[in-house]
Amino acid sequence: MSEACVLGADIGGTFTDVVLTRGDGRLHVAKQLTSPEAPERSVLEAVGRVLAEAAIAPGEIERVVHGTTLATNAVIERKGARVAFVTTEGFGDLLRIGREARVEDDRYDLHFAPAPPPLERAAIFELPERVSARGEVLRPVAPPGLEAVVEGVRAYAPEAVAICLLHAYAHPGHEEALEEALRAAMPDVVVVRSSRVHPEMREFDRASTTLFTAEVAPLMARYLARLASGLESLGIRAPLQIMESSGGVMAASVAAERAVATLESGGAAGVMAAARFAGFYEKSRVISFDMGGTTAKAGVVEKGRPAVVRELHVGGRGSFGGRRAGTGMPIKTPTIDLAEVGAGGGSIGWLDPEGVLRVGPRSAGASPGPACYGQGGLEPTVTDANLVLGYLSPENFADGRFALDPAPARRALEDRIASPLGVSVERAAWAMHEAASASMASAIHVVTVQRGLDPRDHTLVAFGGAGPMHVVGIAREFGIDQVIAPTHAGVASAIGMQATDLTAEHGLTYLVSSDALSPAEARARFAEVEVAARRKMGVGDDEEGLEVGRLVDARFVGQAHEVSIPLASFDVIGEIPARFRTRYAELYGVAPAGRVEFAALRVRLRRPVDRPPLVDQVASASEAPPMEQRLAWFGPEAPVETGVVRRADFRPGVALSGPVIIEGSVETTVVPPGWNVRVDLAASLVIERDR
Repeated sequence: MSEACVLGADIGGTFTDVVLTRGDGRLHVAKQLTSPEAPERSVLEAVGRVLAEAAIAPGEIERVVHGTTLATNAVIERKGARVAFVTTEGFGDLLRIGREARVEDDRYDLHFAPAPPPLERAAIFELPERVSARGEVLRPVAPPGLEAVVEGVRAYAPEAVAICLLHAYAHPGHEEALEEALRAAMPDVVVVRSSRVHPEMREFDRASTTLFTAEVAPLMARYLARLASGLESLGIRAPLQIMESSGGVMAASVAAERAVATLESGGAAGVMAAARFAGFYEKSRVISFDMGGTTAKAGVVEKGRPAVVRELHVGGRGSFGGRRAGTGMPIKTPTIDLAEVGAGGGSIGWLDPEGVLRVGPRSAGASPGPACYGQGGLEPTVTDANLVLGYLSPENFADGRFALDPAPARRALEDRIASPLGVSVERAAWAMHEAASASMASAIHVVTVQRGLDPRDHTLVAFGGAGPMHVVGIAREFGIDQVIAPTHAGVASAIGMQATDLTAEHGLTYLVSSDALSPAEARARFAEVEVAARRKMGVGDDEEGLEVGRLVDARFVGQAHEVSIPLASFDVIGEIPARFRTRYAELYGVAPAGRVEFAALRVRLRRPVDRPPLVDQVASASEAPPMEQRLAWFGPEAPVETGVVRRADFRPGVALSGPVIIEGSVETTVVPPGWNVRVDLAASLVIERDR
């Protein structure tokens, strides 16, 4: 077995996880608090730790895969680069008008205030030009108008410029001319045009995608430069790849231009890890449940593949982990279908004006963190509640590298929850634990029941430092009988990154009747799209070894949205309408007889990577592991004596009955009464209902 090693690094809102996997499958892991002011610092410190622990030379690292929340934080907190936006004359208020939908309790709010526009009016410039939806030039770009816009943008002094001209997907020439003029006038400014980023119809979606790409690109470029320099200073010169939301990775050299593709990189990595374990265990239906310090995410893997959607609503509103169209800002990028709730270990418990207990979405983050971290946090979090309930050990948390202090945890719960409600601290802690679990269960409901899937037909796979602590309670609510907590579940997202392929996708609006696209024309059009996809991936036109997937977006004439249908070969383009009708009936339960048209062509490229072994096989044992006892709460009435074992001592061949707590180096697993747990030969914990 090769000794070549792969590094995976995942930055979360609270913790940064780094995993080094050797060629023989042995793992070395590090988990530490994220440094929000300089995220690369926490990555580099954790990398230094695993290199020292593994006692290997940095030159043995053959690949580094990284997932980051940098783009997510910049977009949500509106802390991106200073951007100027250029659009067609008469459409300067496009982004300011937006597409607001009043959902949930906002529908009844008499004082409803729309979200603030993403840009001030002074940052928006209008170019005298016009192109039709069919690409016909109705008003050419004149030099005086072009020069006036360039001069106005230069006077605004932006860090980046986003260009989105009307119908540029059909005729990009005007955007190209403007880009050339801007680059000549401001060579140090990033220029992003919509016909390169997202050349598809729907102006608002294209404009918002282009805007946020420009807003994040300079930050991402600077961050990756610092990270690459830091890795080089450690002696690591392996290629750096960045996890993207679709479940693939991209080269760091193109990550700045595709920065918005990283918005859900951490969640996507967790689902890809679940997909790997699903294949390993030959499970056709798996629910991925990933609970970290800030959020919890759920996704579904069917037959080894997660579902991928092509729109992400950033900052949107909804209920129970879902997002409602028309809320937030749409970003058109392939994204694994996830439901996400603001319920993690650092989520804060609070009482609303009616005295009802709420958990999240606010998080204590890495600084100050939960009260029990002893860093000045005064508000009770889910981690504080779990410590009071006896699930966490003050001395053995994070393998003893991080001590927890029960006193401030109890004080925070008493002051903010227990005393106002007139209950004991333990009862308040149990209520917070249950409220967090209920919130996370709602996310699983979104990706299963709301998608027409029965969760009882699935195995639940738990990830994240807090996932295995809550997962059995969630499984019980859905009637799921088996739960798997993989080895090193607390850093599973970083493990999942190591096995992801290099990918890129590009789409192009192409409106044509389904009977008007010949195989020869399809071949020519897809060749154009493939060139753009290769550019996104950062490979040449003659690069070999790539898997090429082609899709056609089809719809019934008169509809506004499409369904993507795979195209196996150009000779069967005539079969797409029939396959679309079949897929439409599967999705919506009806089979209209209307005419079919094509709306877009897509190419998805994939370069498979050499995957490190999933696990290092462990030896069996005939005796039960050493077990301590402590009191833990599994209900609001009274604590019970609970066995506590170290995960490193728990070997295959032995089964334990709950209640039992298994303390790992990066996660804690809680098995309540009525459930049994065993270790399989892959070192995963298999938790099953006691029948």
